[in-house]
Amino acid sequence: MRAALLGLCNWSTLAVCAALKLPQVSALLAARSARGLSLPSLLLELAGFLVFLRYQVYYEYPLLTYLEYPILIAQDVILLLCVFRFSGNVYRAAPYLALFVASWFLLSLRKWVMDLAMQES
Repeated sequence: MRAALLGLCNWSTLAVCAALKLPQVSALLAARSARGLSLPSLLLELAGFLVFLRYQVYYEYPLLTYLEYPILIAQDVILLLCVFRFSGNVYRAAPYLALFVASWFLLSLRKWVMDLAMQES
C-alpha cells in the first residue's frame, strides 16, 4: 500500500510538472507575443533548475527524485526560444543556450564548485 501511494505521488508530480508550463507556452503561441514575460526571471529559473539537476546527477541520487527537472528545463527552453522568436531574433538565444550547456560541464569539474553552487546564503 505504501509503495503504491509513493508511486502515485511520484508519477502525479511528473504529470503536473509536464503540464506546468503548457498554458504559458500556448498563451505565448496564441498571442504571438512574449510581452509580459520576464526574460531575466526565466533565465534565473532555468539556471536554478540546471544547477539543482546537475547536483542531483553529480551525487548520483535516484532518478525518480529529480526526474521533474529535465521536464521543467525543456519547457523553460521552449519558453526561452518563444521569447526570442517573438522578439524578432532567435539567434540571440544562442549565447544563453551555450552558457547553460557550458555551465552543465563546468559545475562538475570540481566538488567544491558543485557545493559552492548549491550553498545556502
